[in-house]
Amino acid sequence: MPELPEVQTVVDDLIAAGVPGAGIADARVFWPKTIADPNPAAFSRQLRKRTITAISRRGKYIIFHLQPELKLLFHLRMTGRFVLARAGTHRTRHDHLIIRLDDGRQLRFHDTRKFGRAYLAPTHQTVTGHLGPEPLSDGFTAKKLAARLAARKRQLKPLLLDQTFIAGLGNIYVDEALWESHLHPLRSAHTLTNQQAAKLHRAIRKVLKQGLKNAGTTLGSGQANFYSLERRTGRNHSFLKVFRRTGQPCPSCANPIERLVVGQRSTHICPHCQPIPKQ
Repeated sequence: MPELPEVQTVVDDLIAAGVPGAGIADARVFWPKTIADPNPAAFSRQLRKRTITAISRRGKYIIFHLQPELKLLFHLRMTGRFVLARAGTHRTRHDHLIIRLDDGRQLRFHDTRKFGRAYLAPTHQTVTGHLGPEPLSDGFTAKKLAARLAARKRQLKPLLLDQTFIAGLGNIYVDEALWESHLHPLRSAHTLTNQQAAKLHRAIRKVLKQGLKNAGTTLGSGQANFYSLERRTGRNHSFLKVFRRTGQPCPSCANPIERLVVGQRSTHICPHCQPIPKQ
C-alpha cells in the first residue's frame, strides 16, 4: 500500500502535469464500489462543472480542492493509481473512474484490486478527521512524540502503523525507522526513554524524507507495486536497509536480517542492532 512518500509523489506528479486549474466536464463511474461517498450518481452529478484549484495530501489521502467549494479525496489502498489519457484512448478494464477535464484530458483512476476509494465531502476533515499528526510537520516534535508514546502500552510496530497515532506511515517506513533507531518492533511504547523517543522521531523523519527524495518505493514490476502518474516507479528500494532484505547482511553490523510477523504484518529487523525487549 502506498505510504506518505508514495502518496506525496503522486500529488507532486499531478501538480506538475498541470491538473490544478482544469475544469471538470463530467465523471463516469465504472465500478460503483470505488465511490465510498456519496452514491455514484450523486458523485458524478456533484463533480460536473467544478474546477480543480489545488491538490494536496493528508496522511495517505489525496485531496483535490474544488470550486465551487468541495473536496474530492482518494485513498489508493493497495493498487490504486492515476492515469492521464487523451479523449478516445481505450479504457482498460481496471479504469474504474474517468473524470473528463475541460482541456481534453481524462483523469482515470486505475485499480486492479478494486480496494481504492473516492469520497466527496464539504471539507477534507469529514474524511480525514480521525488521523494523527503529520510526521513531517513542524508541529510533530520529539517532545510530542515522547508524550504520545508514554501514554500507550501497545507494541511499537502496530502502534506506528495506526493512522490515528501518526498519519502516513506503513510497513516499509516503520521497519526502516525502527532499524534506524535500534528499536525492536515488539517493544512497548510506554517503556521508551525520552532519548529513545527523540531517536525514533529523527528516524521517522529521515526515512520519510529519503523516500520523498527518491520518489517513493517500488519493489518490483507487479500490478501490486507502487506506480505514480503514467506508471512512473520510485527509486527508494535501492536505499532500504532492512525491508524485504531477509538473510542479507545488516548495513550496520553485517549480521543477517531476519523476518518475523508482528500484528499479522511481515516485519524485518536486525536481531543484533534491535535486541528483543526483556519480558
